[in-house]
Amino acid sequence: MPMYEITFHGRGGQGSVTAAELLAIAAFKDGLFCQAFPYFGVERRGAPVQAFCRIDEKPIRLRSQIYKPDLAVVQDSTLLGLINLDVKENGLVLVNSAKEIEHESIKFKTIDATKLALDIIGKPIVNTVLLGAIAKLGVVSIDSVLKAVSERFKGELGKKNVEAAKKLTR
Repeated sequence: MPMYEITFHGRGGQGSVTAAELLAIAAFKDGLFCQAFPYFGVERRGAPVQAFCRIDEKPIRLRSQIYKPDLAVVQDSTLLGLINLDVKENGLVLVNSAKEIEHESIKFKTIDATKLALDIIGKPIVNTVLLGAIAKLGVVSIDSVLKAVSERFKGELGKKNVEAAKKLTR
Protein backbone atom coordinates (compact mmCIF):
# COMPACT_ATOMS: atom_id res chain seq x y z
CA MET A 1 0.00 0.00 0.00
CA PRO A 2 1.44 3.41 -0.92
CA MET A 3 1.22 6.26 1.56
CA TYR A 4 -2.41 7.31 2.12
CA GLU A 5 -3.02 10.99 2.85
CA ILE A 6 -6.15 12.48 4.40
CA THR A 7 -7.16 16.08 5.01
CA PHE A 8 -9.89 17.09 7.46
CA HIS A 9 -11.76 20.34 6.92
CA GLY A 10 -14.09 21.69 9.55
CA ARG A 11 -14.77 24.62 11.79
CA GLY A 12 -13.15 25.30 15.13
CA GLY A 13 -14.90 23.21 17.78
CA GLN A 14 -16.10 20.46 15.41
CA GLY A 15 -13.30 18.05 16.23
CA SER A 16 -11.27 18.04 13.00
CA VAL A 17 -7.96 17.92 14.85
CA THR A 18 -9.27 15.18 17.14
CA ALA A 19 -10.49 13.19 14.13
CA ALA A 20 -7.05 13.31 12.50
CA GLU A 21 -5.40 12.24 15.78
CA LEU A 22 -7.85 9.39 16.35
CA LEU A 23 -7.40 8.17 12.78
CA ALA A 24 -3.62 8.11 13.28
CA ILE A 25 -4.04 6.21 16.56
CA ALA A 26 -6.31 3.69 14.81
CA ALA A 27 -3.72 3.25 12.04
CA PHE A 28 -1.00 2.70 14.66
CA LYS A 29 -3.19 0.07 16.32
CA ASP A 30 -3.46 -1.60 12.90
CA GLY A 31 0.36 -1.83 12.83
CA LEU A 32 0.89 1.02 10.39
CA PHE A 33 3.09 4.10 10.52
CA CYS A 34 1.19 7.36 10.82
CA GLN A 35 1.27 11.04 11.62
CA ALA A 36 -1.42 13.58 12.38
CA PHE A 37 -1.04 17.30 12.71
CA PRO A 38 -3.22 20.42 12.60
CA TYR A 39 -2.89 23.55 10.55
CA PHE A 40 -3.45 26.52 12.78
CA GLY A 41 -3.62 30.20 12.07
CA VAL A 42 -5.71 32.58 14.13
CA GLU A 43 -8.60 30.14 14.31
CA ARG A 44 -11.35 30.49 16.84
CA ARG A 45 -14.53 28.54 17.42
CA GLY A 46 -16.43 28.48 14.13
CA ALA A 47 -13.50 29.53 11.92
CA PRO A 48 -12.27 27.13 9.21
CA VAL A 49 -9.76 24.58 10.54
CA GLN A 50 -7.66 21.99 8.75
CA ALA A 51 -5.92 18.86 10.01
CA PHE A 52 -3.88 16.21 8.25
CA CYS A 53 -3.18 12.49 8.61
CA ARG A 54 -0.72 10.27 6.76
CA ILE A 55 -0.73 6.46 6.92
CA ASP A 56 1.85 4.11 5.45
CA GLU A 57 3.33 0.64 5.86
CA LYS A 58 6.82 2.13 6.20
CA PRO A 59 8.21 5.05 8.22
CA ILE A 60 7.00 8.46 7.08
CA ARG A 61 9.74 11.03 6.59
CA LEU A 62 7.61 13.66 4.86
CA ARG A 63 6.66 16.56 7.17
CA SER A 64 4.84 19.01 4.91
CA GLN A 65 1.16 19.81 4.72
CA ILE A 66 -0.94 17.65 2.43
CA TYR A 67 -1.93 19.49 -0.72
CA LYS A 68 -3.43 16.69 -2.80
CA PRO A 69 -4.89 13.99 -0.54
CA ASP A 70 -6.30 10.57 -1.32
CA LEU A 71 -9.26 11.47 0.89
CA ALA A 72 -10.61 14.88 1.89
CA VAL A 73 -13.09 14.83 4.78
CA VAL A 74 -15.38 17.86 5.00
CA GLN A 75 -17.14 18.10 8.34
CA ASP A 76 -19.14 21.20 7.40
CA SER A 77 -20.57 21.43 3.88
CA THR A 78 -20.69 25.25 4.07
CA LEU A 79 -16.91 25.10 3.59
CA LEU A 80 -17.14 23.54 0.11
CA GLY A 81 -16.75 26.83 -1.73
CA LEU A 82 -13.93 27.99 0.55
CA ILE A 83 -11.48 25.08 0.59
CA ASN A 84 -9.22 23.38 -1.94
CA LEU A 85 -10.59 19.95 -2.84
CA ASP A 86 -7.86 18.93 -5.25
CA VAL A 87 -7.69 15.21 -4.45
CA LYS A 88 -5.41 12.66 -6.14
CA GLU A 89 -6.60 10.73 -9.17
CA ASN A 90 -9.19 8.22 -7.89
CA GLY A 91 -9.39 10.29 -4.70
CA LEU A 92 -12.58 10.86 -2.74
CA VAL A 93 -14.21 13.74 -0.91
CA LEU A 94 -16.30 12.59 2.05
CA VAL A 95 -18.78 15.30 3.01
CA ASN A 96 -21.10 15.67 5.97
CA SER A 97 -24.25 16.56 4.07
CA ALA A 98 -27.82 15.38 3.69
CA LYS A 99 -27.66 16.27 -0.02
CA GLU A 100 -25.87 14.39 -2.79
CA ILE A 101 -23.08 16.31 -4.55
CA GLU A 102 -22.35 15.89 -8.24
CA HIS A 103 -19.08 17.02 -9.80
CA GLU A 104 -17.58 16.37 -13.20
CA SER A 105 -14.06 15.48 -12.04
CA ILE A 106 -14.20 14.80 -8.27
CA LYS A 107 -15.88 11.82 -6.66
CA PHE A 108 -18.03 12.82 -3.68
CA LYS A 109 -19.62 10.63 -1.00
CA THR A 110 -22.07 12.29 1.34
CA ILE A 111 -23.25 11.17 4.76
CA ASP A 112 -25.71 12.98 6.98
CA ALA A 113 -23.29 12.73 9.91
CA THR A 114 -24.95 15.62 11.72
CA LYS A 115 -28.25 13.76 11.96
CA LEU A 116 -26.50 10.59 13.15
CA ALA A 117 -24.45 12.53 15.72
CA LEU A 118 -27.54 14.33 17.04
CA ASP A 119 -29.48 11.05 17.26
CA ILE A 120 -26.69 9.15 19.04
CA ILE A 121 -24.51 11.68 20.88
CA GLY A 122 -27.03 14.48 21.26
CA LYS A 123 -24.62 17.07 19.82
CA PRO A 124 -23.70 17.97 16.22
CA ILE A 125 -20.09 16.81 16.67
CA VAL A 126 -19.57 14.52 13.68
CA ASN A 127 -15.95 13.40 13.89
CA THR A 128 -16.58 9.90 15.26
CA VAL A 129 -19.37 9.26 12.75
CA LEU A 130 -16.98 10.20 9.94
CA LEU A 131 -14.22 8.02 11.43
CA GLY A 132 -16.61 5.08 11.15
CA ALA A 133 -17.19 6.01 7.50
CA ILE A 134 -13.42 6.14 6.91
CA ALA A 135 -13.08 2.67 8.45
CA LYS A 136 -15.85 1.45 6.15
CA LEU A 137 -13.76 2.69 3.21
CA GLY A 138 -11.00 0.34 4.38
CA VAL A 139 -8.44 2.98 5.38
CA VAL A 140 -8.18 1.49 8.89
CA SER A 141 -10.08 -1.23 10.73
CA ILE A 142 -13.26 -0.40 12.60
CA ASP A 143 -11.91 -2.31 15.62
CA SER A 144 -8.94 0.06 15.83
CA VAL A 145 -11.20 3.10 15.41
CA LEU A 146 -13.43 1.87 18.24
CA LYS A 147 -10.41 1.28 20.50
CA ALA A 148 -9.01 4.75 19.75
CA VAL A 149 -12.39 6.41 20.37
CA SER A 150 -13.04 4.51 23.62
CA GLU A 151 -9.57 5.41 24.92
CA ARG A 152 -10.10 9.11 24.13
CA PHE A 153 -13.67 9.52 25.39
CA LYS A 154 -14.64 8.02 28.74
CA GLY A 155 -17.93 7.17 30.42
CA GLU A 156 -21.26 7.77 28.76
CA LEU A 157 -19.73 10.15 26.20
CA GLY A 158 -17.30 7.41 25.21
CA LYS A 159 -20.09 4.86 24.77
CA LYS A 160 -22.06 7.27 22.60
CA ASN A 161 -19.04 8.08 20.42
CA VAL A 162 -18.25 4.39 19.96
CA GLU A 163 -21.87 3.82 18.93
CA ALA A 164 -21.63 6.76 16.49
CA ALA A 165 -18.45 5.33 14.92
CA LYS A 166 -20.11 1.90 14.56
CA LYS A 167 -23.32 3.23 13.01
CA LEU A 168 -22.20 3.19 9.36
CA THR A 169 -20.41 -0.15 9.55
CA ARG A 170 -23.52 -2.21 10.23
